[in-house]
Amino acid sequence: MAAKLKKAAMAIFTKSRENRTFPRVDFRSQIRYQIRGKPDFDNVLGNDISCGGLKFTSDKFIPVSTLLMLEINVLNRLIRPLGKVAWSMPVAHSSRQQTGVEFLEFDRLERSYLNDFVNMHVK
Repeated sequence: MAAKLKKAAMAIFTKSRENRTFPRVDFRSQIRYQIRGKPDFDNVLGNDISCGGLKFTSDKFIPVSTLLMLEINVLNRLIRPLGKVAWSMPVAHSSRQQTGVEFLEFDRLERSYLNDFVNMHVK
């Protein structure tokens, strides 16, 4: 049964990767986020980023559809998009979570800067 679930999850993951609108690149940098309406910021380490969103690993579960105010350091320039949690899943054999965030609002110049960064690193 577990093997069937894993195979189905991989099929969904592979299909979603093939349907990406924006290319993703590795992004191992510090990210600060604030859940909209909460006073505190948390720090996480990024996994990858695109012009449409990012993925990070955290010790905390953040529910899908949660709005996040983000602060992302891209080559010593801080960009501040508004994002929404698109998915969250546990990391195997760990208490950590991987979280996918879709960018909803983005300053035009910051988006252009991120686009240049991603295009520079696409393999």
